[in-house]
Amino acid sequence: MRLAAARPLLAWLALALPLHLAWDIAQLPLYTLWDDPDRWRIASYVLHCVLGDVLIAGTTYLLSAILFRDLAWPTRKPWSAGTFLLATGLVFTVFSEWYNVYRLGAWAYKPAMPLVAGIGLTPLLQWLIVPVLMIVLLRRLDRAGAFPRGI
Repeated sequence: MRLAAARPLLAWLALALPLHLAWDIAQLPLYTLWDDPDRWRIASYVLHCVLGDVLIAGTTYLLSAILFRDLAWPTRKPWSAGTFLLATGLVFTVFSEWYNVYRLGAWAYKPAMPLVAGIGLTPLLQWLIVPVLMIVLLRRLDRAGAFPRGI
């Protein structure tokens, strides 16, 4: 894949990193990980989570591009491909949260975490709000001419 052809995916990932990082930091107090006295370990948890989120964001982006046959779908097919991306991200999030909380015990929710069918509300909202924000931002950047010949 040439760099120009990969521009939409690179722009997507460039937005995914800071937005998911901000979300992960904001929701961390709702997890018991926040109570770990070792701040370096908390930082490693955040790094692990944000890298996982960026991987999920990239994978769901590519799945949407394949299904809709358009690597630049955020500007040309934002809501049809975006709906698929949201559904895919939510399915993965539900599975990941369930598996890591209830099967592996890799992390746990604090009592303050609102739950939907046993799954934390904030990770569910993350995979609804952040991708929609990313689509909106990419469309605005494209309209502003931030990407030569469109993303």
